[in-house]
Amino acid sequence: MSEEWPAPQLIDDLELEGSKDKSRVLKDLLAGTTGGIAQVLVGQPFDTAKVRLQTSTRVTSVSEVVRNLIKNEGFMAFYKGTLTPLFGVGACVSIQFGVNEAMKRMFHSLNTDSLSTLSLQQYYTCGLAGGIANSFLAAPIEHVRIRLQTQTQTGTGASALYKGPIDCIKKLRSQGGLMRGLIPTLLREGHGCGTYFLVYEALVASDMNKGLDRKNIPAWKLCGYGAIAGTALWSVVYPVDVIKSVMQTDNLKSPKYGKSMRLVAKNLFIQGGIRAYFKGFTPTMMRAAPANGATFATFELAMRFLN
Repeated sequence: MSEEWPAPQLIDDLELEGSKDKSRVLKDLLAGTTGGIAQVLVGQPFDTAKVRLQTSTRVTSVSEVVRNLIKNEGFMAFYKGTLTPLFGVGACVSIQFGVNEAMKRMFHSLNTDSLSTLSLQQYYTCGLAGGIANSFLAAPIEHVRIRLQTQTQTGTGASALYKGPIDCIKKLRSQGGLMRGLIPTLLREGHGCGTYFLVYEALVASDMNKGLDRKNIPAWKLCGYGAIAGTALWSVVYPVDVIKSVMQTDNLKSPKYGKSMRLVAKNLFIQGGIRAYFKGFTPTMMRAAPANGATFATFELAMRFLN
């Protein structure tokens, strides 16, 4: 496989003189937001099952988690905590895609070869930057979502610890724990998004190498490429995500697994060995393809509409 790919063509055909157009940044952010909303609507049920598995204190299975959720809490339990990610993930994906596109334009302008190509390393770096930028928003949003997702049916109404997203934010802030899990989030988002966008852009480039303009790639292909990219992302960062989830569901004042990422990783291994780092892997991989396929297809189609 060649390490260089066609110029980082955007939906409206990137040109150097157009890269300073401020409206382009706004388009990136708006399209990223629509992609994030699509991701939440498609992936939330899988994510709820994943979090329940990751934070379970006993050995269980996907089917058992699903059965118990429906039996004890009803089907809508799969959409617990959806309001926060619906807006929050929209903003997060907006940042991911916005920074990624801005970095692509920067590398495009800096490259000196006649074709102004991007290397695989540059595509990875673009995604890495987007992931790191997103982490500072993703960490608190995911913390709130996970706290709400892991409230069982008994924790509802007047007895609920958190009455909703705003109440959860206030209580986490008052205990100084809103940003818990930031370090594993940085690691997951940085390397994960680097892999994510690298794989996607490489697949898009394979079509462009055949003479097809990016704006003419059919939606079903974009969806498929996004599905592959999402699967690649979660394949390389999943253990870090488990550690993050445990940190964000543990007791804030007296955490059972420890306060640092290193201690949590150590205690998880002592308790369950290597398998402890892969709890909830099945629903995550089941979610990865449809959720990320929807994300990329929606982003690209939104960009075409905006242009």
